[in-house]
Amino acid sequence: MGESVQSAVVEATPALTHGVLRGEHFVSLEELNRRALRAATGLRSLGVRAGDTVALLLRNDHEFFEASFAASALGAAPVPINWHGSAEEIAYVLQDCETSVLVVHADLLQQVRHVIPSNITVLGVPTPESIASSFSVTASDAGLSEDVTEWSAWLEGFGALEELDDSEPWSMIYTSGTTGHPKGVRRLPGTHDTEEGLDYLTEVGAYFGLWPEMRTVICGPMYHSAPYAYAVLAARSYAGLLVIQDRFDPEGLLALIELHRITSLYMVPTMFVRLLRLPLEVRARYDLSSLTHVSHTAAPCPPDVKRALIEWWGPIISELYGSTEVAFIAGCTSEEWLAHPGTVGRPLSSCDVRVFDEDGTELATGESGEVFVRAKATTDFTYQGKAEARAEVERDGLITCGDVGFLDEDGFLYLCDRVRDMIISGGVNIYPIEIEACLLKLPGVADCAVFGIPDSEYGESIAAAIKLEPEVALTAGEIQAHVREHLASFKVPKVVTFHESLPREDSGKMFKRKLRAPYWEQAGRTI
Repeated sequence: MGESVQSAVVEATPALTHGVLRGEHFVSLEELNRRALRAATGLRSLGVRAGDTVALLLRNDHEFFEASFAASALGAAPVPINWHGSAEEIAYVLQDCETSVLVVHADLLQQVRHVIPSNITVLGVPTPESIASSFSVTASDAGLSEDVTEWSAWLEGFGALEELDDSEPWSMIYTSGTTGHPKGVRRLPGTHDTEEGLDYLTEVGAYFGLWPEMRTVICGPMYHSAPYAYAVLAARSYAGLLVIQDRFDPEGLLALIELHRITSLYMVPTMFVRLLRLPLEVRARYDLSSLTHVSHTAAPCPPDVKRALIEWWGPIISELYGSTEVAFIAGCTSEEWLAHPGTVGRPLSSCDVRVFDEDGTELATGESGEVFVRAKATTDFTYQGKAEARAEVERDGLITCGDVGFLDEDGFLYLCDRVRDMIISGGVNIYPIEIEACLLKLPGVADCAVFGIPDSEYGESIAAAIKLEPEVALTAGEIQAHVREHLASFKVPKVVTFHESLPREDSGKMFKRKLRAPYWEQAGRTI
């Protein structure tokens, strides 16, 4: 049993409500908001105003909510930073978002302190013991040095902010950067306080399972847009219990569901895969009857995986499709998905979805092309300091998420692949997602990524990076034979490599750029 199970043993857990629990540390929402308003006054004393940014280099913790709420109270945008990034990548985000304040966990500060610009005020958070244990942080790195201002002591020196900004600020999330530097997605001023906007939020909330007194586990990193939106909406608008799982552990999650009578979850497909790999006797050990809503986004879910989870948990699995730029665009319930296997959903009531070919011609039902979307009820966005990049993703007032897909006759959207991931070999379009789904059906394959590499004859050929299950031995020939048995011969990977780990984010997103780059650099060409 994982660390998450052991650390979650507290008494009378169903009685805990109206607060956030991490391990055995419970903070009521009332106290969380009190501290946030004190911190807002403190941020104002540092010169933070509406339209500014406050950077958060934090793992999921109470202070993440406090700092985020404090920035929002001033009309400033919280900027959650992916702490998996290198020091140089984090330094880029700090400079690009033009922040003057960084709130950071102690162990993460150790890794980036030398690259933090001198004009940024650093407010440190000691790394809690349970988080330190989950991420193998030493005791010396978990504590703050004397020259760093400690977050809790600092905010207690201020009174609560009385005049809150009402401009409905959004967080500024940085994209993962499939090419070049990541881009900060900054929402333009606006509000959901319209009939259409409120209807949109209600519809999204229904897919998420957001309702008064909901009880949920935050098991994905809040530096990603969907986990952030889910967690903040739950904490700000729904008086239930939020349980923070320091690090996703499949059996640990089952234990938390039973222990705290969890009703709602937001997850990503890689979590489903890990849950389904638990032995049947382990799955049967826990009472999951309290669950009523489970939603997922972020990456395509293999149909076999989703069907298996529905069979296990029941028809409570909902899917939402969208992006950091455009918010949520489409959704489907379990019943709709079972009737339309493989779909990512039908457009929400105030959303528009169209499919275009390379020449900008709108395609008919069933024809695959680049997907362009628009959520009419949400405010527009720009990329921080990159207006030209914003213009590149728009067509006829709609925005592309970079996906290739098609609409069926019932209006349900299906994704084939990513525009940048598509392989063109000998003039033929090859979609890696189809090959990856095939590879994941081969016993012993734990994870995989399929991508294009330079080929002197065909322009591109297919490469497959494979992560095997422990103590499994497969050869490149066996991998290729499996694909050849199930797919056309031109879809068989020419190159197969084996890896102890693949560059996949906690969100489920694979950094294929890191896998492709060495091949293209060796050929003296760009990706």
